[in-house]
Amino acid sequence: MLARKGLLPDGFLLTRLAEDRNQPNRGRSRSQRARFITKTGSCNVAHKNIREQGRFLQDVFTTMVDLKWQHSFLIFTSAFLCSWMLFAMIWWLLAFAHGDLEPRDPGGDPGPVPCVTAIHSFTSAFLFSIEVQVTIGFGGRMVTEECPLAITVLIIQNIVGLIINAVMLGCVFMKTAQANRRAETLIFSRNAVIAPRNGRPTFMFRVGDLRKSMIISATIQLQVIRRTVTAEGEVIPVAQLDIQVENPLRSNGIFLVSPLVISHTIERGSPLYELSAQALSAEDLEIIVILEGVVETTGITMQARTSYTPEEILWGRRFVSIISEEDGRYCVDYSKFGNTVPVRMPLLSAKELDQSRGVEEASPHSPLQGWGLVRAGRGGFRRGGRTCHGAAAPPWYAQTDGEVEGKGQKKKVQLEVIGQQNDEDGLGEMSE
Repeated sequence: MLARKGLLPDGFLLTRLAEDRNQPNRGRSRSQRARFITKTGSCNVAHKNIREQGRFLQDVFTTMVDLKWQHSFLIFTSAFLCSWMLFAMIWWLLAFAHGDLEPRDPGGDPGPVPCVTAIHSFTSAFLFSIEVQVTIGFGGRMVTEECPLAITVLIIQNIVGLIINAVMLGCVFMKTAQANRRAETLIFSRNAVIAPRNGRPTFMFRVGDLRKSMIISATIQLQVIRRTVTAEGEVIPVAQLDIQVENPLRSNGIFLVSPLVISHTIERGSPLYELSAQALSAEDLEIIVILEGVVETTGITMQARTSYTPEEILWGRRFVSIISEEDGRYCVDYSKFGNTVPVRMPLLSAKELDQSRGVEEASPHSPLQGWGLVRAGRGGFRRGGRTCHGAAAPPWYAQTDGEVEGKGQKKKVQLEVIGQQNDEDGLGEMSE
């Protein structure tokens, strides 16, 4: 539908279809897992056995806004018809009580002045009710000053009609200006990826805005929903854990002027820290993405949502670049919005990678490997740094001759650096 409206290039849809065809078949072999948030952003939760249904009537306006369009139109049409029929009955009763419905001789006495002219049956009373409430005013029927009660009914029907019109217009406006309407032009990549970035495994996905109008104060949040078991044995079916978005400002704010790749560094404290490629495919979790902001043109707060299941997270891939500079401005190619390329990445988890790196760094050949002893004169020792690969690092002191005061005179001594080859001699002198 977006392609027909010109908001989305046709190549983008073709690329998405190609991605769906080329995706791994790892999730289709087993039963489809339930998810809380669908790819379109709707909540996949069914509420059953609600006994207190009357609470919805305490907030009638919100209930009517949440209804579907066909149900809303049915309620509005029924409200108008019922009000017309009700006041038509009242006008007919007024005419009947005043004697306006009695047949009269056209050539005889005209009789008393009627409350409402030209009302002879219930049909004419119904037409007059529509004219009053919709303020059509054809001119054939009108209220006279003969019946004060008829004037009161006229005022009441006008007020009731204004209230129905106000509620209907408010509901239509709120339904058309809902936050999820603006979210229709905010797109997320169908798949998320895990790839190395700056030497660390990183969870990434892409988000973009198809409109030229900006999203003011845009913030993005990531949450992991998984089943956990406490130390006491309590099973929590829905445990929500926040994920920190990679941002130098330590905030979740983004400037969505062009498609962005949102990243989360998988490190200690991350819910994905212990997940390897094999464990991820068997893990029962869901990563929910929530994008919030204020629409620039209307000032209405909007929210866009999506989620990623383990079947939609690609290991060892990264997104291709879609921004280029042409004729002094930046151009975005949405046909490559969800395209990824493979990268070299181990199948180990971030925890296992940290453990392997820690073993390599903590496996010295001697207890003092990586450190040298600096001797000033005889019997004085200080520690000096060395690299882990055995190459001597520059000493932290200035390589000049040291001066030692002794009995009123200064005596120069030579400072020397004792490396790994003289460690045994240094330790012997320390023991003496």
